[in-house]
Amino acid sequence: MDQAVDHKTAPPDVVPAISEREKNVIIGGVLLAMLLAALDQTIVAPAMPTIGRALGDEQYLPWIVTGYLLTATAMAPLYGKISDIRGRRPTIHVAILVFLLGSVVSALAPNMPVLVAGRAMQGIGGGGLFALSQTIIGDLVPPMERARYAAWISGMWAVASIAGPLLGGAFAEHLHWSLIFWINLPLGLVAMAIINNPLKKLASAGKKHRIDGLGALLLVMATALLLLALNWGGSAYPWFSSEILGIVAASAVFWALFTLRLMRAQEPLISLEVLGNRIVLTGTLAVFLLQASNVGLSVYLPVYLQSYLGLTAAESGMALLGLLLGTVLGAATSGKLIPRFTHYKRIALLGIAFASLCLGALACIAGSATLVPIEVLTACIGFGSGTTFPVGTVSVQNAVERAHLGVATGVLTFLRSLGAALGVAVLGAVALGYGLPLAGEGATTGVQAASASSFAAIFLVAAVMLVTSFVMLALMPEKPLRSGAPADVPVVE
Repeated sequence: MDQAVDHKTAPPDVVPAISEREKNVIIGGVLLAMLLAALDQTIVAPAMPTIGRALGDEQYLPWIVTGYLLTATAMAPLYGKISDIRGRRPTIHVAILVFLLGSVVSALAPNMPVLVAGRAMQGIGGGGLFALSQTIIGDLVPPMERARYAAWISGMWAVASIAGPLLGGAFAEHLHWSLIFWINLPLGLVAMAIINNPLKKLASAGKKHRIDGLGALLLVMATALLLLALNWGGSAYPWFSSEILGIVAASAVFWALFTLRLMRAQEPLISLEVLGNRIVLTGTLAVFLLQASNVGLSVYLPVYLQSYLGLTAAESGMALLGLLLGTVLGAATSGKLIPRFTHYKRIALLGIAFASLCLGALACIAGSATLVPIEVLTACIGFGSGTTFPVGTVSVQNAVERAHLGVATGVLTFLRSLGAALGVAVLGAVALGYGLPLAGEGATTGVQAASASSFAAIFLVAAVMLVTSFVMLALMPEKPLRSGAPADVPVVE
């Protein structure tokens, strides 16, 4: 009898132990999968003009980016729930395969509608890769040690932010734009091969659950409509146009229906126990606001550098390295310090306070600064913000039982992605209110002279987001970090 143990459903104490080497192999594989999904958020933009000339229907070019963003964001909580029920291994395999299938459809697309459909399919898989990568790391590494892996995750995002545009531009200019998508196939298959056997030893939380299909549909619709409003507002349509207001109203209706479904469903898509956890609530909101500030700043800082300081697009891109590398260094520092501090939350509080002060200083000197102090300040902003991501992730994962680890991580990933879209939209509304040019449009001397107060306003709004994130973190209860591996802790079904 004891030789016929099913690793997927066996209690944790009889599942074969995963060696340190196997843990590192799995983590390397899931980080490669995460890199794939992150790259596809940045690699397409430089190739869009080339793709438009090749396929026509250039008015639909923004949907190449928007289609991916919509599905990737909306699917993250659903993947978390599925992985809690079905196990991490089959769920991440499905996510990678869907992502690769979308890549093939995109690469072979004969026209723009097919390419947009392929990108949406990529996003369906990519949303799972974002959520599942962090969930699997949460399975393998106890919270006390997990923070040090946050630097690796931040490093993946930094690599994607830098390498994505470089690869996309190079493929489109010197080879063929379809290579942007073909390159995913060997990398994705390698990731699957790496994690396949070791993940067999990772027990699932159980199979005595079901997925709320109606709740999932309502969440996807509510999220998609909200992201459409954030993407189209101020660009395709005025913010207070009937189109945007109608989309927002429709989104609100679906959010209300989703809320009712959560309260009435026998087993809701997102557990009320998870949503009612104060650590999860305040921790995810803190990361949501932090990401809104960071991504919004990374989008409009190049606008400032080009339209006010006169840098080229390439030079402004290089100037973003300070912000990106500062974020990675901050995450790495925080990851090393968390296990050494009982009150680990203070690391993030100090980091956000420091970043807020630096962002406020940047707003004050926006009209007179040269490139060097801007680089120093943005690197400091990145460092301070970076210290918060490990604390937020570890706190949320540490707050829930392993049975809900996927759901909690999915909610965190969802709000982080939604925060990015909100930050760009809010700072974009400020920019449009001041009549600022978009990056690459160029700017006259008159516009430059009038822009100092405009950019100061943008930086101040981003600082307010950081301050609000600080408040959320301050309100977050601090739970002692577990030192035992989550996979070794029995889960009561």
